[in-house]
Amino acid sequence: MAPWPPKGLVPAMLWGLSLFLNLPGPIWLQPSPPPQSSPPPQPHPCHTCRGLVDSFNKGLERTIRDNFGGGNTAWEEENLSKYKDSETRLVEVLEGVCSKSDFECHRLLELSEELVESWWFHKQQEAPDLFQWLCSDSLKLCCPAGTFGPSCLPCPGGTERPCGGYGQCEGEGTRGGSGHCDCQAGYGGEACGQCGLGYFEAERNASHLLVLAPVPDAQDLRNQTVCNARRAGPCITSSV
Repeated sequence: MAPWPPKGLVPAMLWGLSLFLNLPGPIWLQPSPPPQSSPPPQPHPCHTCRGLVDSFNKGLERTIRDNFGGGNTAWEEENLSKYKDSETRLVEVLEGVCSKSDFECHRLLELSEELVESWWFHKQQEAPDLFQWLCSDSLKLCCPAGTFGPSCLPCPGGTERPCGGYGQCEGEGTRGGSGHCDCQAGYGGEACGQCGLGYFEAERNASHLLVLAPVPDAQDLRNQTVCNARRAGPCITSSV
């Protein structure tokens, strides 16, 4: 309960002011909470799997380099054959395959450790490419280059030159993505094989298209029509 106001005009005014200053301010005067930063996007599982395999392969090189190379060739040849495919070497490699802070790598390794062991002891000879065997064939996280999505469909423009070589196929190499081509500046169309809006064809052959930078606005509409109608040859960039 608030104390009774003191007698006298000035003390009463000071008392009232102190009460006012201790009240919570209106919502529009209160400081806004600091903006919360959004968490960084998680890498696609295919990229995590590729990183795991790359680290595994570096571990193979490290274990050979650190344990051998001392100059006693006969001893090394005899012992390397025993160590090369041993459980000891596998454990040494797996211990350092993920950095301490890489949660996604540790999670994927936990899910796939039995597969890695199966490949190490039984599949290396018939499937020497661990990335292909683990990430594409077994876990089905990745696709061959130039393909995308759950069924590894070809990107627009084909698997040899996705998006005509002038763009990025969304989800290429993974089991995700839409396959949509994000074309470079100046290129457009489903497979980036056409001039972008305001750009005009300078040269084309069976596999390549060269575009020119925009011409003045007054010529854009007319010459864009010419470009679209004459895709086999250079576009006219002067008045028609």
